[in-house]
Amino acid sequence: MNREKRQEIFTRLRDDNPHPQTELEYNSPFELLIAVLLSAQATDVGVNKATRKLYPVANTPQAILDLGLDGLKEYIKTIGLFNTKAVNVMKTCQILVDQYNGEIPETREELEKLPGVGRKTANVVLNTAFKQIAMAVDTHIFRVSNRTGIAKGKDVLEVEHRLLRLVPKEFLLDAHHWLILHGRYVCKARKPMCGSCRIEDLCEFKEKDKYID
Repeated sequence: MNREKRQEIFTRLRDDNPHPQTELEYNSPFELLIAVLLSAQATDVGVNKATRKLYPVANTPQAILDLGLDGLKEYIKTIGLFNTKAVNVMKTCQILVDQYNGEIPETREELEKLPGVGRKTANVVLNTAFKQIAMAVDTHIFRVSNRTGIAKGKDVLEVEHRLLRLVPKEFLLDAHHWLILHGRYVCKARKPMCGSCRIEDLCEFKEKDKYID
């Protein structure tokens, strides 16, 4: 895919959604961090249902520690893998209290040292909470990047690096949001909605004719 196509793709995505946001609900960097940590192999809708009850009661590292492990589990038990996630959340909160005065570190290296926080989670927090240029490549972004030809790669890290290099600079800050929303609602895994896609004429998906009504 050439530079002109990428420019036009992101221009259209921006025109349709000038200020894209994560669908996870949060009011602070800490709330976002916990929501993203809980969202692994779970839906944003499911996480939001749990955090709507949790955050009014405990939305700081110390407050969650005060709940105790069993107390936290009661709030997140509807989320997949909640037992493991609860342990990681408690460990993360303890580190934040002990080492960061309850604040969220603003570097990937520090974030990735927190239990349950991998590169993708760290990138989401850096990009969404701290407005740093970072590309959190999940299954949606990996699929869209490869399928459209925007940034092909054999694994998520390669796609991340290629997106950071190939997406025009003016779009880099919000590109991850546009791509994930496009993958979630239009360029779906099993049945992409090519017939109603805003970038169908620019997309290089070889099989798109099968999905155009």
